[in-house]
Amino acid sequence: MSDVLELVEARLRTTLGEPDARAAVTFLGTDRIEVLRFVDSGVVRYATLGMSAQPMADPTAVLADPLRGPRAELVLSVRAGRADTDKALRALAVLAASPQVEGVVVAPGASLDVGEPLWPGAAFTSVLVASPGGLVEDLELDEPMEPVRFLPLLPMTPNEAAWKRVHGAEALEKRWLEHGTDLRDPLRAGVPLD
Repeated sequence: MSDVLELVEARLRTTLGEPDARAAVTFLGTDRIEVLRFVDSGVVRYATLGMSAQPMADPTAVLADPLRGPRAELVLSVRAGRADTDKALRALAVLAASPQVEGVVVAPGASLDVGEPLWPGAAFTSVLVASPGGLVEDLELDEPMEPVRFLPLLPMTPNEAAWKRVHGAEALEKRWLEHGTDLRDPLRAGVPLD
């Protein structure tokens, strides 16, 4: 499946430019996950590379289909220079490995929790998976493989994550929008939830 990853990396480079850094993490029993860093106009974007090598499988399926099933990579965008966000690389690799390690299917509207701050001093321990297609277009693959979707990650405070569990992802995104929340600000406070 290295050809899939070559196509994914080409799509990322075409859309985001040349990465200025990359890191790789391998977890026991999983494929290697890389995180590429792109810097453009004061915004740092971190994109995973490796999650889409295998389709995500329904954890209740007896056998995983080697070709069919959703494929995705994760993209996190933050304002540059406000926090040490490069420390998020390991957390992103952990999230990208979760389909292989935990058998989860990562999809828009899902919450992913790393159990610790995404980077030193961050108020965020989890992310909301947003809808794809805005920043990086889906990458079509040959049939019967499904396209690779590039899923934006929106950092959430623990209170926002708890509120989202009760009210849903759409309600949280609406709340952020109503308050003009800068979701790329690595130092932002949680949105008012009362």
